[in-house]
Amino acid sequence: MYSKPLGKTGETISEIGLGTSRYHGGIEPLRKGISLGAFIDTAEMYGTEDDVGSAARGTRDSTFIASKVLPRNLKYSDLMQALERSLKLLQTDYIDLYQLHYPNPSVPIAESMRAMEELVDQGKIRFIGVSNFSTTELSEAMQAMTKYEIVSNQVQYSLTHRNIQGDLLPFCQQHHITVIAHTPLDRGGLVAKPILRRRQAVGVLQKVASQTGRTVAQVALNWGLSHANVVVIPKSNRTEGVIENCGASGWSLTLEQVGSLDEAFK
Repeated sequence: MYSKPLGKTGETISEIGLGTSRYHGGIEPLRKGISLGAFIDTAEMYGTEDDVGSAARGTRDSTFIASKVLPRNLKYSDLMQALERSLKLLQTDYIDLYQLHYPNPSVPIAESMRAMEELVDQGKIRFIGVSNFSTTELSEAMQAMTKYEIVSNQVQYSLTHRNIQGDLLPFCQQHHITVIAHTPLDRGGLVAKPILRRRQAVGVLQKVASQTGRTVAQVALNWGLSHANVVVIPKSNRTEGVIENCGASGWSLTLEQVGSLDEAFK
C-alpha cells in the first residue's frame, strides 16, 4: 500500500485508513485491514474504540491508530479525562493521532490545544489533528499552538462532496496539513443504487472502472487519492469490502481519467 506524508512530521501514513463510524463488523475486518497496511480511525463518539483496541492487540507497534475527542470535552480537564477513557478502551498507552472531533465555540481553542500539547509532552499522543474544521477555524487552531503543529484535518470529501476544493483543500496543501477524507464513497451512494440525477455521472465512473480493471469503489477512492495531501478512510463491515477498499491503493488513475470524473461529477 502506498503512503503519504503526515503533515510536516517527516513520517508517513498509509493512504487508506479504516473508518469506523457506524461500524458493526467486529474485529476480523479490522484485523484484515491492519494486515494490509491500513491505519484505523475511530472516535469517542463512535463507540468503536474497544473493537479497534481488540483488533490491534498483538500488532499495536505497527498499527497507526487515530481517535477523536467529543466537542463537549474540549475544556482542559475534560479533554484529559476523555483521553484516559480512550486509552483504556483502546488497550494502549498512546494514540498516534488525536483529533478534536468538531470545533466548540464555547471553549477557547487555546485551552484545548494546551491540553493536546501537554498530552504530547506526556507521551500519551504522538500527533495533534482536528476534524470538521473550516479554513478559518483551522487557522485559529494553528495560531493557538505553542510548540507542536496540527498535522491533519478530517473532513468529508468525495466525488459528490467537493466543497473543500474551494479554499480548505488548497489551504491544507499550502500548509502541508494532511486531509483525511471521511465518507469517501458517499455512504455507498457512489456504488449502490445511485440516485437518478447521478446516473450519467456514475456511468462515467463505471467506464473508468472498466478501463482500469478496478471496481467502482476503488476508482472513486483512487480519485480522492489523486489529490495531494489527501488520504481516505472508507468503511466496510465486511472483510471482503475492506480488501476491496485497500485495493484502491498501489496504482493511479491517469490525468485524463481524473479529469473525466471531475467533469462528470462537477
